[in-house]
Amino acid sequence: MASNHYGVPGLGESDSAKVAESLQDRLHALNDLHLTLKHIHWNVVGPHFIAVHEMLDPQVDTVREFADQLAERIATLGGSPLGTPGKLVEQRSWNEYSIGRAGAIEHLGALDLVYSGVISSHREAIELAGDLDPITEDLLIGQSGQLEQYHWFVRAHLENAGGALSTSGASSEREATVLAEAGSDETV
Repeated sequence: MASNHYGVPGLGESDSAKVAESLQDRLHALNDLHLTLKHIHWNVVGPHFIAVHEMLDPQVDTVREFADQLAERIATLGGSPLGTPGKLVEQRSWNEYSIGRAGAIEHLGALDLVYSGVISSHREAIELAGDLDPITEDLLIGQSGQLEQYHWFVRAHLENAGGALSTSGASSEREATVLAEAGSDETV
């Protein structure tokens, strides 16, 4: 990540670069997430279509805003945020969302895994920032709280009355969709 040698007072150039690099990964994740959410919004079908369709738009808007906040923080730290699709694909460590047109429960099963990954990685970035930059740590904590709430919204569709998650144990989006669909009679 190129630096213009600007940084925030009290945070050295090396630490600024570490934080900015961590934020770049989070920026890619959030750009990917808002596009994935919109993809689901367009491709969800079935009896729960409207509930899921309408639930996702505020999530898209919030996640886009979070991406903007991270890009601006990277710039504030002296870095140059990368927001192009090519850089996202080149630098991401996860696979592209793999579900096309599918039922609401199937998409939510896959989205459960997506949110789990994004939130876990955000928590890792919080830990790094906590050691170096409390301002960035605070930004990531606030974002994580909202992402966790959105994750809860998704999981509420996948739980039975006893709290068991239909996608428990899934390790891939495809596996999660199968488990979610199989458990949909109990969860809806």
